[in-house]
Amino acid sequence: MSGSSSEYDPNATGFSYRCDQCGAQMQFDGARGMLACAMCGATKAAPQAAAVGGAAAGAEVGQVQEIRLDQGLIMSKSKGLGTETVSARCDECGAVVQFTPGVTATRCTFCDSPKVLAQQSQGTSLTPESLIPFGLDAKAAQAAFGKWLKGLWFRPGDLTSESKIKELKGVYVPYWTFDARAHSNWNADAGYYYYIEEEYWATENGKKVKRTKRVKHTRWEPAWGQRSDFFDDKLICASKGLPANLVKQVSNFSTKELVPYQPSFLAGWSAEAYAIDLELAWKTAQAEMFSEQTDRCRKDVPGDTQRNLRVNTRLSEQTFKHVLLPVWIAAFRYNDKPFRFLVNGQTGKVSGKAPYSAFKIILFIAVIAAIIAGIVIAVQRSKGG
Repeated sequence: MSGSSSEYDPNATGFSYRCDQCGAQMQFDGARGMLACAMCGATKAAPQAAAVGGAAAGAEVGQVQEIRLDQGLIMSKSKGLGTETVSARCDECGAVVQFTPGVTATRCTFCDSPKVLAQQSQGTSLTPESLIPFGLDAKAAQAAFGKWLKGLWFRPGDLTSESKIKELKGVYVPYWTFDARAHSNWNADAGYYYYIEEEYWATENGKKVKRTKRVKHTRWEPAWGQRSDFFDDKLICASKGLPANLVKQVSNFSTKELVPYQPSFLAGWSAEAYAIDLELAWKTAQAEMFSEQTDRCRKDVPGDTQRNLRVNTRLSEQTFKHVLLPVWIAAFRYNDKPFRFLVNGQTGKVSGKAPYSAFKIILFIAVIAAIIAGIVIAVQRSKGG
């Protein structure tokens, strides 16, 4: 079937994708890997663009490239998504979302505020190096949401049946990925447990008697070592429009499925502009790497316990990518109150907030209190017997 009539022009400011059969704007279908028209069902292969500005210098078209971190400031000069866009900035949460033709915004995608200001995009956003196309459509995202609701604890019994999704929006969220080789040297005091039989006095039936007990002691010895590890595609979200705790829960992307960025992938979708720059993202990634290396070294310390762990970590071979990753964003209403949730557009992982049932929580506490009371009574009776 015929589809989009657009052709990629590397000298043009952008291009759009209209259906040849009905003239409607087409949307890129990640599951099928082609453009699709929601109006008449026409499909067509997405046009392939020339290398966009996000690719590393000298990179081959069609390959995802790692960019040296020290080249980051030079590469950050690449601007624009390579296609015609309109941006909308939210006055409340500050998120900037870019929309392809045919997609409009009257409320903020991230906080649902009506205070959004539309403006023509001037190509100020960073050009992505690669992305993961949406693999889950809206129907699959809704199914994942329903399954998530059913698995929640201490929630109202009618939550599943009464929850109404207000609107489900597919957004490409910006991320940075970082690679680095880490070499760590560590030293610590390793503790080894040993036991000694010690005597003590006790009172039994009004008389003092000598008893013995097994007492644990610790023998401390110096320990040291080193290890080398490789961090592959550590993800740092570059969005300011999404709650960090919710984003972290749905960031289980498989970056092996990244494909080189093509403007056609954004047909019919919106994308948030990078709100966290490379330098700040690298500081965050670096701190996480150092923390993870410390945890790994802690596990290397021999013995039964440890103290005074000191770790010196050096990072090398640092590279990065700037990528767009698919997230479904929505709010649902329960008893006229809104609750936000996210769905990973690749894996279907869901994170969000949901109402609690005060009755179920109180009932659970009462049951636990009754069990504890029963144990205490049983212990007292056994002593009295």
